[in-house]
Amino acid sequence: MNKLFHQITIFMLVESLLFIWSTPANAQQYNDMETHKIAAYAPINGIKMFYEVYGDGEIPLILIHGGGSTIETSFGNLIPLLADYGKIIAVELQAHGRTSDRDAPETFEQDADDVAALIKYLKIEKANILGFSNGGTTTLRIAIRHPEIVNKIVAISAAYKRDGLISGFFEEMQHASLDNMPEPLKKAYLKVNPNQNGLKTMFEKDKNRMINFKDYSNESIKSIKAKTLFIVANKDVITVEHTVKMSQLIPNAQLTVLPGIHGSCIGEVCTAVKGSKMPEATSILIKEFLKE
Repeated sequence: MNKLFHQITIFMLVESLLFIWSTPANAQQYNDMETHKIAAYAPINGIKMFYEVYGDGEIPLILIHGGGSTIETSFGNLIPLLADYGKIIAVELQAHGRTSDRDAPETFEQDADDVAALIKYLKIEKANILGFSNGGTTTLRIAIRHPEIVNKIVAISAAYKRDGLISGFFEEMQHASLDNMPEPLKKAYLKVNPNQNGLKTMFEKDKNRMINFKDYSNESIKSIKAKTLFIVANKDVITVEHTVKMSQLIPNAQLTVLPGIHGSCIGEVCTAVKGSKMPEATSILIKEFLKE
């Protein structure tokens, strides 16, 4: 047990400490990011893939959103806090937001191949990759399938086995419907893509992917050579125990457990807490890891 805690960085911080520790995002940096933001599409594996570019830097940080999400819903509160990192590229995956669909189910493998193809399309030799939720699982697949383009990865609330999700998750997923999809996610999709049929398609493909999710082997996770930071909330949809196990399978992986629920540590639209300093604290952890 002592060895385990020696290997793991666990931050269980109260709001007062976060207030002292955190540094507010520079408003001028944020305005500059928005002013110089590049929004574009790339022809990737038969789809038109939407992406946004902020800032400049040698090794960009690729952001991969969660299921049912857009760039804004997963990372709208985090991107300004990463303003001083350098170059950031946020993507939208198959059938999500402004990216087109293909006549095929969603898979984490295909998403990984799509992001890797975008990185190569943009002539990037090495990238740091950060994914949240389904995007975290996609990030793991990129590190496994395309190690040549990966520098470091940050996997937030990621999973590689079914038993890594809380009890009852898959039973509830069987009964999920568009009607009970979180309203902020529906509104965000329709804001950037006013297509009700597209929204329904995205929801059904996301749902079916999770219902049919198959375990990945321990060996596949062990094969990851990139330096890795796992982040999970203590009351997440992904269990802390599952995340600890992943961190032990990858040599020298780091793990941070933060107080909160799924997505609250990055200010995800459905779980953001008004006035919380947690996203700022998370951004500091991410930047410190990427600078090591």
